[in-house]
Amino acid sequence: MEKAIEVIGLVTHYGDREILKNISLSIPSGKTTVILGGSGCGKSTLLKHLIGLLKPTRGKILINGKDITVMKDEELDEVRKRMGVLFQGAALLNSMTVSENVALPIREHTRLKESTIQIMVRMKLDLVGLSGFDNFYPSQLSGGMKKRAGLARAMALDPELIFFDEPSAGLDPVTAAGLDELILKLRDVFKMTIVVVTHELPSVFMIADYVIMLDMGDVIFSGTLDELRASDNPRIRMFLERRPEKETYSPEDYFRIIAGD
Repeated sequence: MEKAIEVIGLVTHYGDREILKNISLSIPSGKTTVILGGSGCGKSTLLKHLIGLLKPTRGKILINGKDITVMKDEELDEVRKRMGVLFQGAALLNSMTVSENVALPIREHTRLKESTIQIMVRMKLDLVGLSGFDNFYPSQLSGGMKKRAGLARAMALDPELIFFDEPSAGLDPVTAAGLDELILKLRDVFKMTIVVVTHELPSVFMIADYVIMLDMGDVIFSGTLDELRASDNPRIRMFLERRPEKETYSPEDYFRIIAGD
């Protein structure tokens, strides 16, 4: 397996609390990898490390063989130019039109002529199904359209790696399925390495080539979708079967706990 990203011995703290507990994992090149887990498992923290927004307590993150945790800002900026990120809330600038939002990274990081930039913007908007919405503002778009506009911006510089943070959050099932189809299109047409952070099982089963599952800051699974389905790990079964954790306290224990005993 050719590795696009390799994480080695990653440890992260928020204050005194350990969030990621000496985790190691690999993300294959040219595939869609889903980082899966319940709320508070550490998946969003891991994503922030992968795109260089957080520095770990210790450990390495190798992207194309280079450790981004020790890079200076200038080096990290060069790596980030080859990444695209679709944030959970799309993170569009409300004062700019859709076209201006998509053009922003091209204007910031290239010296292309304005006519060329406009051609690139129209191509990206067409790719995500937003042709004709160039002059709309984010406030005029639906939730799904905002996500597509955010994806067009993430694709602006033709990245090698693209990251999705909870892409289906806040979307109805039909719109979410359309976004999943778009993710598959990016993988198949552009042979991109795609990393998706989510807890939405329908999306996982539709788009994942490879799955990494976190639980309480540990990696409890990494492998293919078929291997995930076949796993007999009780934490994985509970998640996939949507079973709540059973209360292990007796009534007497419970009343002692809430009374402060």
